[in-house]
Amino acid sequence: MSRLGRMPSRFAGADQAGQRLSRAFQHRDQQRAVIAPWRRWYKTARWQRLRESVLIRDQFTCRKCGVIETDTSLLVGDHIVPHRGDAELFWSQANVQCLCKTCHDRDKQAEERAGATNPSATNGDVGRG
Repeated sequence: MSRLGRMPSRFAGADQAGQRLSRAFQHRDQQRAVIAPWRRWYKTARWQRLRESVLIRDQFTCRKCGVIETDTSLLVGDHIVPHRGDAELFWSQANVQCLCKTCHDRDKQAEERAGATNPSATNGDVGRG
């Protein structure tokens, strides 16, 4: 038998690390579901229909950078005024805009973390109705 046959794998713990990471993500998702039950709304057929109608309304064009995207998986239905669990704001088509994934994940999230608001959404009633 060759020497390599007797040596233990250097990657033996990689599978266990992946399982630990997977459990950590599952735990995080469970905690989020308890803290913010509205997160489940994103998985509903109603949300998918609303998102699709917004993408069509906005002609598959990012409202931030103007890119036209034919792959809808790269477009996000973004809430103009953060809903923070307010069902009326969440489901209002007037409060949802089309953003490309890059603008949403980088620019919009940074604005929200910094506490900035959308200049076109300065009125607290925007998106309601």
